[in-house]
This record gives sequence, structure tokens and C-alpha cells, in this order.
Amino acid sequence: MTAAERQARFRAARAAGAPVNRTRRPAADRRTRARRWHDAVAELAELQAQYAAWLDALPNNQHDGATAEVLRAICDLDLGDLQAIDPPRGFGRD
Repeated sequence: MTAAERQARFRAARAAGAPVNRTRRPAADRRTRARRWHDAVAELAELQAQYAAWLDALPNNQHDGATAEVLRAICDLDLGDLQAIDPPRGFGRD
């Protein structure tokens, strides 16, 4: 189908009063891999802080439960190693 045919079909549908459904593709993520890495690690650190706050807010009778155990495991993860990594930029830009 050519562009002219699509245009003619679009105009005919508009003239007939038919609803037109338009879909848009999501915008491309234009961040570099290194920026995406740093953003992902920052998101993990933020989530870890939120889980720590959740663990602190648990009532005393739930400190021995499964939820507290999982929250402690998340809080005990050392994200320092991930934060220290500076990914390569590639193609001779390192």
C-alpha cells in the first residue's frame, strides 16, 4: 500500500466520521549503556533503602517471619561493588 492510498483511506474515514485509532511507539531509550548501568544501580540502592525502611517498620511479632527474612536478605546485599563498577564506553573511548 502506498502512502497516497493510506492518505486517501485516512481522509475517507475522517469524512465518514469513523473514529481513528492512532498508536505511537514508545520513545527510544537514548541513554548510553553506561548511563543505563548507573541508573539501574541507583534504582537498586533506592529500592534497598525502601526495603530497609519496611523492615524497620515491621511490628515486633513479625521480625521472625518469612517477610522479615527476605527483607533482611535484600538489606544485607552489598551494592558497593556494583556502584564501584564503571562500565566500558567501547569503541576506543575508554
